[in-house]
Amino acid sequence: MRIPILKLRDCLLVSIQWELDDQTALSFQEDLLQKIHMTNARGVVIDITAIDFIDSFIAKVLGDVMEMSKLMGAKVVITGIQPAVAITLIELGIRLEGVMTALDLENGLDKLEQELGD
Repeated sequence: MRIPILKLRDCLLVSIQWELDDQTALSFQEDLLQKIHMTNARGVVIDITAIDFIDSFIAKVLGDVMEMSKLMGAKVVITGIQPAVAITLIELGIRLEGVMTALDLENGLDKLEQELGD
């Protein structure tokens, strides 16, 4: 199952609506990086509100996706981080330095547009 990636102006919006398995997470990583490259996206908002818990592999893939997106020149905002997910990320040493966060998708998009100067 592929995670939809929507383009809005010069940003990409991703709303993950189900718990990720390893293959879906890897496919998402590849799809997002390809979409950033193809669209010259300057920013990405990833909403993970629907994810209640993550394992170490999924946490690493999400951290890698954010780092890779930044390497490609796209600023990243992650939204909807649940308490258990935040705890897991920190316990696994995934710090998400330089990644902006917001409570919900709307606030995340506002924050990204402000950061990009739109």
